Amino acid sequence: MRKIIHIDCDCFYAAVEMRDRPELRSQPIAIGGAPDQRGVISTCNYPARRFGVHSAMPTRTALRLCPQLVLLPHDFARYKAASQQVQAIFRDYTERIEPLSLDEAYLDVTGLSHCQGSATLMAQEIRARIEAEVGITASAGIAPNKLLAKIASDWRKPNGQFVITPEDVADFMPSLPVGKLWGIGKVTAARLSQLGLNTCADVQAWPQAELVRVLGRLGEALYWQARGQDERPVAVREQRKSLSVEHTYAQDLPDLAACLAQIPTLYADFSQRQSRAQADTPHKAFVKIKFHDFTQTTMECIQPQPTPALYAQLLQQAWTRGAKPVRLLGLGVRYAEREVPQGYTLPLWPELLS
Repeated sequence: MRKIIHIDCDCFYAAVEMRDRPELRSQPIAIGGAPDQRGVISTCNYPARRFGVHSAMPTRTALRLCPQLVLLPHDFARYKAASQQVQAIFRDYTERIEPLSLDEAYLDVTGLSHCQGSATLMAQEIRARIEAEVGITASAGIAPNKLLAKIASDWRKPNGQFVITPEDVADFMPSLPVGKLWGIGKVTAARLSQLGLNTCADVQAWPQAELVRVLGRLGEALYWQARGQDERPVAVREQRKSLSVEHTYAQDLPDLAACLAQIPTLYADFSQRQSRAQADTPHKAFVKIKFHDFTQTTMECIQPQPTPALYAQLLQQAWTRGAKPVRLLGLGVRYAEREVPQGYTLPLWPELLS
């Protein structure tokens, strides 16, 4: 039986800003791009959230909801430094660490002797050290697998922790909304609701074969998730699934010719990023288009060595699907999945659930 801790720093970018500028603690603040450049909010503090501001919201909308919002630009050097401090604390407890981003990670503490082997006490100690040494707060979830640990870390945010023991799972899962499961977004949750699948109890009532018949691979994943089962180990280094660049334009690109003119710049940015990445040989190339009305499409093909000419061809094909002004363009590559090692018995990858 594994002991997994999921640590998630509370409103990370905003927390670093409030740490360094204490006068902002009581004010609604957000970190994001400028409203006149179609910026979006990366994160915000809890006073801002009370106005309805949230991450991925257009900055213009956030300022309309909260006119007194203090908008700050990103300072990734400071955020990365804080993240490295947090990661160093993790390494004092375990080497089995799977970072998900700058501000969150899974820790496998199975069989370790810290804190008399108690994952709960380790999580408390780690959180206390993050607050004392880094100057920000973090929340934690403790559970027998990654799925439940991540759900638990969100249970008592901010600056709290929640434990789901193996004995708790059977009672905890039935009332859990399906929207809390890994990878179930609003669109998928609405689709499931139309089938009467609103809680994990609803999912548990369906036979596995029926879930698979109606929902395919998503149904298979739901069957196991709704029972709180997840056999995936904490992966110290996960395989990269894709690499890409994208750009949101201050003014819509009016036609295909204007879009094609952006390929050289995007390709140069992508090539620079690819040269720094330690990744396998690409399997597919793709382009992404978001039109002015926020509809979007992608076009891809199998090609291990994409060129600007190939991306131009993919862009041309994708643009004809909408033939409208474009607000965002992106291009990149996808990598072939490696052979799945033994122990990965549960198909819970996020792309199955989108």
